Amino acid sequence: MNLLRAVSTIGGLTLVSRVLGMVRDILMARYVGAGMASDAFLIAWRLPNLFRALFAEGAFAAVFVPMFNRRLAEADKDAPGTGLEVAKAFAGQVLSVLVPVLLVFTALMMLAAGPVVYAMTGGFPDGGPEKFALARHLTIITFPYLGLISLVSLLGGILNSLNRFWVNAAAPILLNICMIVALLFFRGDNQVDTAITQAIAVTVSGVMQLLWLILSCRANGVVLKLSRPRLSPDVKAMLLLIAPAAIGQGAIQFNLLISTSLAARYLSEGAVSWIYYADRLNQLPLGLIGIGVGTAILPMLSRQIGGGDSVAALNTQNRALELAMLLALPAAVALVVAAGPIIHGVFQYGAFTAEDTLATAQVLSAFACGVPAYVLIKVLTPGFYARADTKTPVRLALAAMLVNLVGNLVLIWPLGPVGVGVATALSAWVNVALLFGVLFRRGHIQPDRRLIAKTWRIIAAAALMGAALWLGDRLADSWMDGPLEQRIAALAVLCGGGAAVYGLATLALGAYRLSEIKGMLRRKA
Repeated sequence: MNLLRAVSTIGGLTLVSRVLGMVRDILMARYVGAGMASDAFLIAWRLPNLFRALFAEGAFAAVFVPMFNRRLAEADKDAPGTGLEVAKAFAGQVLSVLVPVLLVFTALMMLAAGPVVYAMTGGFPDGGPEKFALARHLTIITFPYLGLISLVSLLGGILNSLNRFWVNAAAPILLNICMIVALLFFRGDNQVDTAITQAIAVTVSGVMQLLWLILSCRANGVVLKLSRPRLSPDVKAMLLLIAPAAIGQGAIQFNLLISTSLAARYLSEGAVSWIYYADRLNQLPLGLIGIGVGTAILPMLSRQIGGGDSVAALNTQNRALELAMLLALPAAVALVVAAGPIIHGVFQYGAFTAEDTLATAQVLSAFACGVPAYVLIKVLTPGFYARADTKTPVRLALAAMLVNLVGNLVLIWPLGPVGVGVATALSAWVNVALLFGVLFRRGHIQPDRRLIAKTWRIIAAAALMGAALWLGDRLADSWMDGPLEQRIAALAVLCGGGAAVYGLATLALGAYRLSEIKGMLRRKA
């Protein structure tokens, strides 16, 4: 599968998931608002969501996929046709160890929900014991999702290794469907009861995603059998790699966890919700572009490096950077320039007030300054993981997390929740600089003339789009107080117009030619 097609497959299904996620958030803003119940649910949702990001989109993909691929390729080389069986045996060993570990860990975390929530929030000084008790209750309900989604990640990694990218990419759609159904048909009579319904929907969605992956694996000839847990040399090697990979891949999520905890402790009621809604839009480009490109290039880099083809590996890395910049820069500019109309049109309805819109839009603009960095982190880290180096990204991620912590502590007082966004974006750029610097020094990345030339042209095209959006959002904002269909139409015109300007600018400036795009669609990686 070539790079653009793989990214398109993953990105297209992720787009469906994110659109449904946006529908979910619109309903959440309407029925739960940005107050006590919303803050409590979002704290309860933060930890299992963190583990989802670490495992489903991070450590398992970074460690398990290369190991699975190596076993498959090595066995096929020695005895053609035996690779899949050998790789499945390795996956079965991993599953047999993973299941009991997850059961024990999930049970312990549910029992310790009170101390965990207190550690994250300081007991919600702004909301008192009722808010803390609600957050603890919701945490107990949502935590089984952690174990379920970790098993989903293992099965999804197998299917990704077999180039069945679409199955794993489609799984998060079930999460959003469950939460939307709960909001539309099973919500309570008040905001607290509705938040409890959402927590239940989270765990139900984990069960559905696991069933989806089990059935999909069976359809592709993969049936794993549980056996007595045994720490074989292969499993030990994976476990040694997976912890540092989780830290390295999860730097952005850890930063957000720190930021959310500080907001819960020191900022006014509603700040946690403002940060969440801003981050939801901010994460959209990461899900569509960064995770898509990172997931697609990891198997490619692993095979090229394993085969000793360093020239092909360098070319794959450069083309991935090129594609990431082409898609991430305009997304960043759009979210910074048009944050006000976007938040107004999407969320300001029902319990979500004009004050919430203003605060959320300011946080979004700050977060969005780091969008290219969030994407580039996902594109650069496979350069380490394909070479079985999970320790270096950890060290660099920890340095970036320290920058984020210091930035939060310094900026949260004068800037409030906006300071959270600024610190998060700054730490992401520090992480990118460190990752790129180490890869460059080792000779594992060498920007070619094509990448450098196209990057400057992409920046110029994004700047022209930003100017067009700045003019257009003044007109679009006045349409955002109308009915939903009017808001959607206005946002479609605004965003579509910006995309058209960017597309024409990239062609006019020579950032891309139509023949190059057609060639990328046809060419095998």
